Amino acid sequence: MAASSFFSGLIWIAFVGSYWLPDRGVLKSSSKGWSKAEQVEDRKYRLLLVKIAQGELGLREKTGRNDGKRIAEFLVSVGLKRPEPWCAAYVSWVFAQAGFAKPRSGWSPDLFPESRLARSALPGNLIGIYFPEKKRIAHVGLIEKQDGDWLVSLEGNTNVTGSREGDGVYRKRRHRRTIYRIADWVSNGRRTL
Repeated sequence: MAASSFFSGLIWIAFVGSYWLPDRGVLKSSSKGWSKAEQVEDRKYRLLLVKIAQGELGLREKTGRNDGKRIAEFLVSVGLKRPEPWCAAYVSWVFAQAGFAKPRSGWSPDLFPESRLARSALPGNLIGIYFPEKKRIAHVGLIEKQDGDWLVSLEGNTNVTGSREGDGVYRKRRHRRTIYRIADWVSNGRRTL
């Protein structure tokens, strides 16, 4: 009886612990069966998204109130006309610049629908940061690369400390365990161009 309970406990620990293991590139919507050309195209678009996002590194708000010419462009790309938090608008703008029809939202939770959730931290995938005081995802970034258990992301409306109400576009290094959700808008995504 004790041996059976011990064995069951080990299986449970292995199952729960495996959730945080690297997925070795396997998405929830698996790329198995993809042709070589489809795999090359997927990678090409992922690298394009990262390049566009990197091009905004160093951008800062004009007065620290979610304002400035470029921030206004991000907000307008999702239908917002006044200064508001803009991390989701920034990510949506990056996708628009790469020719994707979606995502298009200025509200972070919209970027993590069940149909887009993934476990793989591939370049171009999105990370959602959960804030208990908001009881929801309240910040989003675009994955640049994975470095072991750490994800390097490109994030708008953050700062050096990783705030969700920052002053610009930064490169952030976040531990995988601090990431609440990952979303994949590239695989099976519909480009407009």
